[in-house]
Amino acid sequence: MEIEIYPDDRVVSQKAAAIVAAEAREAAASRGRFVMAVSGGRTPWMMLRLLAKAELPWDKVHIFQADERIAPAGAEDRNLAHLREALSSSTPLPAAHIYAMPVEAPEPVFAAQDYAQTLRAVAGTPCVLDLVHLGLGADGHTASLVPGDPVLDIQNVDVATTIYPYQGRRRMTLTFPIINRAQHILWLVTGREKADALMRLRDGDQSIPAGRVFRDRALILADIAAAGQPVAANGEI
Repeated sequence: MEIEIYPDDRVVSQKAAAIVAAEAREAAASRGRFVMAVSGGRTPWMMLRLLAKAELPWDKVHIFQADERIAPAGAEDRNLAHLREALSSSTPLPAAHIYAMPVEAPEPVFAAQDYAQTLRAVAGTPCVLDLVHLGLGADGHTASLVPGDPVLDIQNVDVATTIYPYQGRRRMTLTFPIINRAQHILWLVTGREKADALMRLRDGDQSIPAGRVFRDRALILADIAAAGQPVAANGEI
């Protein structure tokens, strides 16, 4: 696992957008498509707005959600509106290439199975994503793999729903198996409240959900506040 530290969330977002753009171009050229899963949060929306300015083969880009709140359409805490605002309104990305988690379906468990089937249709069986973006909660959660929920122990499906509400909502989320099969895992971690969780992630602490994500293909981009230390000469810890 590599960790790079930057002055603030703006620079983290710029670096992340450049990485995603490079991965998208390489994947589209070599495999004919780039499939990415995006988690929620303020920093990834900054990243995506910067990515929207890049020259990419947008017709070969496919964007999935890493997680979403089970909430009605138009709910202010849904990730989807931010995702569409960042990309659909300012790029030639086909609208059908943003794959919304079907959280409005009456049976979320079956809807999660449908989303997994869509993933397989785009990215193969077993589904291997080109890149997964992950965030980190102060409690060590990532995507909607939250402490204490049975979703953490799922090993045989790629998309699931949480059993318990988290911050007022149940969630639909990618599970560890599909996250850990990804070609690349890009963590964006910003904010002083993340400092303890980031240290535990760096140390491979599997008592937090984030610590169970594979490390060999992972890059963490963090700001100084989350890292709790100044930037080294080479930009790394």
